[in-house]
Amino acid sequence: MFKCLLAAVLIACPALPASAEVESEIHANYTSGDCFGPKSKRCRLLELRTYHAAPGKLDALLGRFRNHTLQLFQTHGMRSIGYWVPVDNKDNLLVFLLAYPDEQAREASWKAFAEDPEWKKAVAETEAGGKLVDKVDQMFLTPTDFSEGFAVLGEGKQHLFEMRTYTTVAGRLPNLHARFNDHTMALFRKHGMTNLAYFQPTPKQADAEHTLLYFIAHKDMDSAVKSWESFRADPDWIAAKKASEEKAGGSLTVDGGVKSMFLVPTDFSPVK
Repeated sequence: MFKCLLAAVLIACPALPASAEVESEIHANYTSGDCFGPKSKRCRLLELRTYHAAPGKLDALLGRFRNHTLQLFQTHGMRSIGYWVPVDNKDNLLVFLLAYPDEQAREASWKAFAEDPEWKKAVAETEAGGKLVDKVDQMFLTPTDFSEGFAVLGEGKQHLFEMRTYTTVAGRLPNLHARFNDHTMALFRKHGMTNLAYFQPTPKQADAEHTLLYFIAHKDMDSAVKSWESFRADPDWIAAKKASEEKAGGSLTVDGGVKSMFLVPTDFSPVK
């Protein structure tokens, strides 16, 4: 299962070195709301990829994405949703989310991408002094029925993102989904958090039947801390949590089963 880190400091990113027209086109193509609705066929398969950059190579990796990879993904039919780095990036990570209509489309896109002469040239040029990536983690996801997507953020102002992963007790993922749909999301909004995309891993992956992964957005780290404090103290949340656990026969998540990673968007990320 994808492992998340808890970070504590917010860093800034430079502006995207592209025209306003290009930014607008990227945003419209890759973050439109129908990409994440339960009836959408455009983005029914999501892939969360985490690149562990080789020591001292994160900047070079980001540069390759900025100057080559992002455009080649678009050329070969992959939808770039967002690109982030952890706030406290001690492990030199790049985290990003791609979308496809289905598994067959994904396989075709990656095959064409890997065989593209422009990609091979970019790799040769950028790795002349050594490889840029030590390891790649993957998780395949599908939106839940209550997923809202990233379009609610609009364009322009940068946000602090939070990616959270919940591991449930066996058989209690439906209870967790119901609690989010009926209570948690509204309470997040009440306390200043923006609901974005909610996902469940596709079948045949480790812990697929016990995992909820989602993204929310905050104004900044101070706002995030205050939002979580007020949310956890809210009597409505306390009552909803108690009622859902009584109905399920116990805690919905395993001990230590909630992980959080605070993320800032890269300068080339479609979502900001």
